Amino acid sequence: MKQMKVILRADVDGLGHRGDIVEVSKGYVRNFLEPRSLAMPATPGAVTQAASMRKARDERDAAAREAAEEIAKVMVSKEITIHSRAGDGGRLFGSVTAAEIVAAVAEQTEIEIDRRAIRLDEHIKSTGSHHVMARLHSDVEFPIHLDVVAD
Repeated sequence: MKQMKVILRADVDGLGHRGDIVEVSKGYVRNFLEPRSLAMPATPGAVTQAASMRKARDERDAAAREAAEEIAKVMVSKEITIHSRAGDGGRLFGSVTAAEIVAAVAEQTEIEIDRRAIRLDEHIKSTGSHHVMARLHSDVEFPIHLDVVAD
């Protein structure tokens, strides 16, 4: 099988990130990467351009990681209160969703978090103290302390 070096123009799952130089089969390049404008041939001039793409990516990544670490420092010490309808014994009508958690965080701390960053391992269906994990960056994951109270 013939191999070809290409420079990725965008992140490709299972292959690499924008600016990476990878070696893949010519058929994969011809049938998948090029029609979607995900890669270009690794010519000497393009290799120089790839280095600048990687540098820009690394700078953006460092800035995003720093911002995520600042948010994590603030959030670790906070306890977020969520009001929800509950029946006898503290059992909720429904469950607490990631969207409700994000809304409560924004309201109580003025920090905007994407709801997809919240990882709910199991549904929160009772009042009391709960912990959920938030991942704002691939290297920054922290717990959010929730206090669910009945309305």
